[in-house]
Amino acid sequence: MQSAAIAGTGVFTPDEIITNDELVASFNAYADRFNAAHAAEIAAGTVVAKPQSSAEFIKSASGIEQRHVIDKAGVLDPGRMYPRIPARSDEEPSLMAEIAVKAARLALVQAQMEAGEIDAVLCAASNIERAYPAVAVEIQDLLGTGGFAFDMNVACSSATFAIQTAADMIRAGSIRSALVVSPEITSAHLEWRDRDCHFIFGDVATAVVLTREDMVRGSAFRILSTRLGTKFSNNIRNNNGFLRRTRDQMEDRRDMQFMQNGRKVFKEVLPMVSAHIADHMADEGLTAADLKRLWLHQANKSMNDYIGAKVLGRTPEAGEQPNILQDYANTSSAGSIIAFSRHSADLLAGDRGLICSFGAGYSVGSVLVERV
Repeated sequence: MQSAAIAGTGVFTPDEIITNDELVASFNAYADRFNAAHAAEIAAGTVVAKPQSSAEFIKSASGIEQRHVIDKAGVLDPGRMYPRIPARSDEEPSLMAEIAVKAARLALVQAQMEAGEIDAVLCAASNIERAYPAVAVEIQDLLGTGGFAFDMNVACSSATFAIQTAADMIRAGSIRSALVVSPEITSAHLEWRDRDCHFIFGDVATAVVLTREDMVRGSAFRILSTRLGTKFSNNIRNNNGFLRRTRDQMEDRRDMQFMQNGRKVFKEVLPMVSAHIADHMADEGLTAADLKRLWLHQANKSMNDYIGAKVLGRTPEAGEQPNILQDYANTSSAGSIIAFSRHSADLLAGDRGLICSFGAGYSVGSVLVERV
């Protein structure tokens, strides 16, 4: 059986940034407009007034300080409050494919590989731009890779689920190499008019090149083991989809964007993820002392601090459990890959770490790696 390795990673970061202060100013202007327009109903108790947000609330609740987005102006327009992304003709590259290709090219350079050497492309993201043709096949065409391509969606766990899928194919010998891309345009599924979540997400694209270990041309991480888990829950949900029009539900409905019951998510996901990682490590004969680094899903600093302490049995030291969400916010499946890409170069041969993502589903995926 072949051994699989991560040979390269790439991160494409949009140029436009929204700070907490900018976001709050926009949201509060929207809230003031809403409250003025519905003053009579609010006074009568039939409509609930929109509360004000604050940068201090956002930072304390999440650890987020800013986020990158594809379109800043549309999000910050109090009369709009969502991105303005122009339509493209069918002959033009889709936006998801475009940013995925940018991340993929960076990963290929790091892996010292040509696109034509890739046997499979997996587009793994929490939202896919269209039902068909698969965005992954479009990426395959734009890059000039060989073999086959397909899309997959396991929400915030999409990247780690795709890494296991690709690694399994490499181990089985059906492919020699794969490209996992996660173009996450989360600004388009976020309800920017909801104080409880308007600050959570940002846009980015990541790419991971996986190969047979004997094909590695530079520094790499051997994939020691992978593990996936799911458990159904409605506590993180988006009801939008192609059946929506059949139900005569085309109006502006809150449940057609990202929704979550934050308190239940904290209560249920944290023990699930901690137990998942502990079981994965135990089955591989590893203890906390064997891990040099944890690259966790970047959703919330408090969640990561809790999981890090649970896994290590102590408060993580500086650098052991790096966070990038202060700069990127929650980028869904891309978050743990950004953390890995940005904070793995200093590890030495033989050092081990764990990549873990988790989210809607519930879903959790973990990847144990070793520097070679």
